[in-house]
Amino acid sequence: YSLYTRTWLGYLFYRQQLRRARNRYPKGHSRTQPRLFNGVKVLPIPVLSDNYSYLIIDTQARLAVAVDPSDPQAVQASIEKEGVTLVAILCTHKHWDHSGGNRDLSRRHQDCRVYGSPQDGIPYLTHPLCHQDVVSVGRLQIRALATPGHTQGHLVYLLDGEPYKGPSCLFSGDLLFLSGCGRTFEGTAETMLSSLDTVLGLEDDTLLWPGHEYAEENLGFAGVVEPENLARERKMQWVQRQRMERKSTCPSTLGEERSYNPFLRTHCLVLQETVGPGPGPAEDDGCSRAQLLEKLRRLKDLHKSK
Repeated sequence: YSLYTRTWLGYLFYRQQLRRARNRYPKGHSRTQPRLFNGVKVLPIPVLSDNYSYLIIDTQARLAVAVDPSDPQAVQASIEKEGVTLVAILCTHKHWDHSGGNRDLSRRHQDCRVYGSPQDGIPYLTHPLCHQDVVSVGRLQIRALATPGHTQGHLVYLLDGEPYKGPSCLFSGDLLFLSGCGRTFEGTAETMLSSLDTVLGLEDDTLLWPGHEYAEENLGFAGVVEPENLARERKMQWVQRQRMERKSTCPSTLGEERSYNPFLRTHCLVLQETVGPGPGPAEDDGCSRAQLLEKLRRLKDLHKSK
């Protein structure tokens, strides 16, 4: 992990990933559909082997914000197709598969600002953000929320739905996926639990736009730890139909995620009884939930390796 994040070997690995993905998936790994609201468009862009970048567009002002533009070529093609001006890049964290396009896009679009956490070493960062800072572009109001754990400075971005009278949109990077969460590389289970609880405080109709297409694998694991969860079963059936046609599975809603995502359900008695909090004293609710989250993460890693 240190080689990937702290040396140029990580960048070289990213470049290799980029070349292979462009050859294997010349039109992207998944078929995506934009979401249109009142003057706002959210366009998912499939990049690398399973990542998503996003364009958030003010359709009246013809201004765009890119989220985690790891493949600058794919993002630029979407910018040109939409006929918009890129004015900002929002980077959730420093990993190359989320930040790798910052240099090329910021050079190509000279007035483009690069936002992110100053704690994360994000390449070509120009505008550092802190928790609750708001980025305004046209009618777009996007709030940064500090969600450390995956990396020390990980941020998620919440597009406020009020200006366009629609649902808010959460661009979650590697914090939260459909039925999953990211690995805790730079923090503790307590840190990650606090970050997930930040998301749990948002409205049920908030649309979740994650950083990766992990839905089918994640729901498979959720079925191991909560086999009788009917909401998970229904979602799995839908996801499998989508993936058979290489269709994207995003967005889901936070209301849905609360019903089947085990990493958001550490407060649920059925999950606590099935998985258990793991070794160590459970002195209070926060401690026991963090222990359960840590055990779920270990079990998920083993499930993936099989």
